[in-house]
Amino acid sequence: MKWVLVAILLLIVPYTILTLRYRKPGPAFEPYSDLKNRANVSRLLAAGYQRIAIVAQRPAEGGRARGGASILPAPGGVPADLRSTLVEPLQLATEITSVTAAPAAAANQPYAVQIACTLPGDQQQLGGADLYVRGDQLVLAPTFEPTGGGLYARSRQAAVLLTVPAGTLKPGQYTVTLIAERGSRAWPIEVR
Repeated sequence: MKWVLVAILLLIVPYTILTLRYRKPGPAFEPYSDLKNRANVSRLLAAGYQRIAIVAQRPAEGGRARGGASILPAPGGVPADLRSTLVEPLQLATEITSVTAAPAAAANQPYAVQIACTLPGDQQQLGGADLYVRGDQLVLAPTFEPTGGGLYARSRQAAVLLTVPAGTLKPGQYTVTLIAERGSRAWPIEVR
């Protein structure tokens, strides 16, 4: 028995020292998700899209978006060219219930959009959005994250403030489409 203990110590101690000294910092390589993300990025770039992740702020965290843009109903679902480009289909909100956004923005300033939507499930919350930019078209797709711990959302209605970072949009005329399953919303924006 003592030889087994000696063998274990002779193997585990050097292994631990080597692992702690030469381990790569950060998360480990996850082949399926990492390769899927790479394929998604390369397909988006090949199709002319740029994806920008946008963080959501809850209404209690401050600011409101300036209104004034004429928000129009748009067909539900992901646009066909974007849908054919993505590796995995987007999870969409059931419905966009309200949008508050400005009709114009400065290229060197952030652009705020306040949205309210119906969540696709009880165990999810609105975590942000992905902005897909292609030419003069902007597609804003809300992203969801699990509530965790088996908890349920208080309501299937969620309201957040999405802020497009300064410098993301070049000067010009754009059409923004906020997508959902049953009813998307669209509005024009002028970036100066």
